[in-house]
Order: sequence, then C-alpha cells, then structure tokens
Amino acid sequence: MNGEDRKISQLACVLLVTLRLFIGWHLLYEGWWKIDTQKSPQPWSAEGYLKNATGPLRGFFRSLLGDPNDLRWVNYDYMSNKWDDYANRFLAHYNIADDAPEAGRLMYLLNGPAQFSVKLEALPPGVTQEKMGRMAQFDPAKKILSVDGKQHLLAAERDRLLNLVDTSAADTPAATAYKNAVNSLYTQGTRLSYKERLAVLLKGDPERVGVIQREKDGKEVEKRIGEIELYQAQIDRYEANHAQAKTKYQWDHLETQWRELQDLRRRVVGPVQALEQELRDSAEKLLSSDQLAMGPVPQPWTEARVLSWRTMWSLTIFGFLLIIGLGTRFAAVGGAGLLMLFYLAAPPWPGTPEAPGIEHNYIVNKVNMEALTLLAIAAMPTGRWFGLDGLIYSLWKSRQKSKD
Repeated sequence: MNGEDRKISQLACVLLVTLRLFIGWHLLYEGWWKIDTQKSPQPWSAEGYLKNATGPLRGFFRSLLGDPNDLRWVNYDYMSNKWDDYANRFLAHYNIADDAPEAGRLMYLLNGPAQFSVKLEALPPGVTQEKMGRMAQFDPAKKILSVDGKQHLLAAERDRLLNLVDTSAADTPAATAYKNAVNSLYTQGTRLSYKERLAVLLKGDPERVGVIQREKDGKEVEKRIGEIELYQAQIDRYEANHAQAKTKYQWDHLETQWRELQDLRRRVVGPVQALEQELRDSAEKLLSSDQLAMGPVPQPWTEARVLSWRTMWSLTIFGFLLIIGLGTRFAAVGGAGLLMLFYLAAPPWPGTPEAPGIEHNYIVNKVNMEALTLLAIAAMPTGRWFGLDGLIYSLWKSRQKSKD
C-alpha cells in the first residue's frame, strides 16, 4: 500500500475487498442464472418488471418494451407477419428446404391450401359448371372438383351443390361419386388454417371486435364495442387516472383498476397467445427426432429480448470484473448505474404505489443501498489492494522505475 492507503486500517481494507467480492458474486450469479434460464421453457425476461414500472419514469421504462400493453397481439397484420417470420426461422433453423414436404405441410398449417380439391371422373346429369357458379370448379381435363382455398364451402352452398343432381339420376354411380366429392370438399373446408383462425379471433368474433349495425344508406344505427376496443379504452382511462393520482385512496383505486385491466388483457390477448403456442406445437410435430435435438427455434430480437440480454450480460460482466478486481472502479460505477435503473423503475417514493411483497421501504431500499456501496467501493482502490488492478499497477510502476 502507498502512504494514502495506509490511512485506512488493514481490517477496513479487508472488509471493503470482501464487500466488493460479495457484491461481485451477487451480480455475477444473478446475471449468469438469468442467462442459463434462456435454455429453459420459461426464460427470464425484463418484460414483466418494466411493464409494472412505477414512479415518475414509469412511462420511459414501459416505452422501452415497444408494446407494454400487448396491443400487437390483437393486431392481425402484425401477428400475420410475425407468424410468417416464425415459419421462415423455423425452416432455416432446422435446415428444411422450401420445396421439402415439411415446408409444404407447415405452410398448409399456417396459410391453408390454395384450393380444396378431390378427384371426380365426371359431373353427373343435371350438374354443369354454369349451375355450380363460383361455389365450385370442375376441371374435366384433370378430373378434379375444387373449391377456392380462401372461400370455404358453406353448409348452404354444399346443399345447393347436392341438389343440382337430377332426381332421376340420383342413384347413379356418377351422382354418388359427385355427392361424395362435394361432402369431402365441405369437410376439408371445415378445417381452418392458423391465420384464418387468427382472423376469426381478431376480425370476426363479435364479442371481441364488436358489432356495428347500419341502415341501407350506410348510416350507423347501433354500435356495440367488443373486448378489444374496450381494452384499449380501459388503458387510456387507466393512464389518465394514473397521471392524476396523488392520494392513497386514488392509488388504491388505481390498484383495483390495474387488476381489472390485467384480467381484461388476459381475456383479450390470452386466446391469441394460446393459438400461437398451438401453432408452434403443431410445427414441432413435423420434425424428426434428430431435428428436435437441435433445440427450439431462436426467438426474434424484440425490444424486450434485446433489453433483457443487455441486462443479463451487464450484470454478469460487472460482477466478474468486481471479483477479479479488473477495471474495478469502472465496474463498480457501472454496476451502481445498473442498480439505480432497477431502483428508478420502481422507486419507493412518496406518491407512488408500494411494491407488493413482505418488505416495506420508504425512499431507501436494498437496491439503492447496494448501488451506494458500489460507489463507495469505486472511491477506493480496492482493485489494487486485491485484484488484477494491483498486478497491472505494479507492472506499470516497475516499468516507470526502469525508465527512470
């Protein structure tokens, strides 16, 4: 130690170094544990913490996620593009060629067929293409009866097609084959693709998207909002009340409103999330055991995932540097800054809701105490007392002396 260092007792030096090692281990383990969970079915994410941010910087922290209220889940165009991206990443990850059978089956699951078709030798007496109209198409050259894959055969249309057969020829082999073909097309059409099921959830379900009744001239007569629009309105209402909340009564009311909002969010978003999981499960069933051994499809780099990985690696790196005593002051200041971000995302300040849990804090909590401790460590040359900083400093001093 130099002269200035000797002003601190040896016991104090040992305790400061030990404190640095303890905090370093805490940060390192916390970061590495979070990284390790990325291999599990439920990887750690900063998303939940930021969604529930409180305090004056609540809006900033929530905005880092890009979609803190999960509204993208109820946007059909966004979800459709997201699933297309998943399909491309699925094929690339498992090295499946675009013309491979597995790729075709995946696209069939996702988008449905271009057409529903069945073999048919000939149309029976009484049935012509003109009479079938746009309900079905018959190709006499290929001997195929088909229906547009996007225009599913309705029950009423099926019955109309069946009734086209002349009653006098109803029992002929040609009529029987035709009826079987029509019924087969109808059965095929009852199986919706995942995108069609998504469209039902986000565009067709009146309970979710609402109903608008209009007169013949287009004038709106009655409007009943659905759960999606109600959810968006409840978000706006909550944010307006949150901006004005000051008293404990208002915060308690907001807490109740927040729980109701989350219940509504689960009703609105939950079915779409379940449908996406079903799509992923169905896609995995297309794989061989060797392909399954390659692991799951990597997640896309969303705002939340980028932020989560930055947090995990920052914790790990700062913790590691504190333990080995390399760039100790930089690591201590960096760790303190990171911890203060955690603190500011949910500060126990006056006029903010108290965080749930068994602890009760007011202004000061464990997070900002640990951050302050790191700043104190940054003010001391603990890396020179015990760490690689000391080795580097000694080598530098030796070189300086040799030059002199």
